[in-house]
Amino acid sequence: MSIEPLTEELDYTADVARATEAIYARVKDVIPEIEWPVHAPYVAAINELKANLNAIILAHNYQTPEIFHGVADLSGDSLALAKQAAETEADVIVLCGVHFMAETAKLLSPEKTVLIPDLEAGCSLAESITGEDVRLLRERYPGVPVVTYVNTSAEVKAESDICCTSANATEVVESLGSDRVIFLPDEYLGLHVASQTDVEVILWQGHCEVHERFTADELRTFRGQHPGIQILAHPECPPEVLAEADYVGSTSGMINYVGSERPDRVVLITECSMSDNVAVEYPELDFVKPCNLCPHMKQITLPKVLWSMRTLQHEVRIDPEVAARGRRAVARMLEVGRGKQQ
Repeated sequence: MSIEPLTEELDYTADVARATEAIYARVKDVIPEIEWPVHAPYVAAINELKANLNAIILAHNYQTPEIFHGVADLSGDSLALAKQAAETEADVIVLCGVHFMAETAKLLSPEKTVLIPDLEAGCSLAESITGEDVRLLRERYPGVPVVTYVNTSAEVKAESDICCTSANATEVVESLGSDRVIFLPDEYLGLHVASQTDVEVILWQGHCEVHERFTADELRTFRGQHPGIQILAHPECPPEVLAEADYVGSTSGMINYVGSERPDRVVLITECSMSDNVAVEYPELDFVKPCNLCPHMKQITLPKVLWSMRTLQHEVRIDPEVAARGRRAVARMLEVGRGKQQ
């Protein structure tokens, strides 16, 4: 019998408190003490169930701290997660992220059971383009290679020549040896790539609803309110935002920057849960936290993760022919980018 994700309540017992004590010690600066008794029973139950299922939990950088630090075995950007999961001996992969990420994990681990706890965890950027759109672009620009961001569905990847991440996009574009490419679907990432290369970049007007909301005025306000602050921005942001930043890079790039440069005060211009997750690793730094939430990422909750593992729902399935072609586009990227992350 299925247990509905949001109806079961678990008790915070002395055993649960002991089982999760070390975890809470790590996240106490970003999760209020009053909230932990709500999260802890699910954290304990999920971590116990993982061993029984031979399962691993993958959490994207934009997941909330109770998931990211509480139950995840692997964390990071979507491509890094999929690659790491493919190398494990786990039978079951639970993807705490959005649907295209679960598809990417399935592409690289076709023999494993891949679960996503909520089918409504979508992505405005991935949903901005379809496989049919790519086929029409090929008709309009015959012979022009198609470079597709990994933040897309398996169907779109299957219609592409090669995938890229935000970290290796310019390298991938230049690797094709073409004087022009079709770059899909993120317009702002494409504009950033175009500013870094002499290759003509044909763009699609897809946007991330989190990153497109940031403004240059907002960044200037941060500088005025917080003297000496370092501003790190994701290249899915509008060009005028990137122009105001001290560093532009992928989620992994921003994390590496914080670790190497250790700025006294920093703001990450991306989804706001990432600031909480990075702050756990660097409690001595002052993180100014803008809060542009991704409503799709927040569809994933601890109760839904537990339900997904107990019921083995929702399993990600991809048509074998689509999967084979999508896998080729990802594999071609890995040959060029050598695993650089999103």
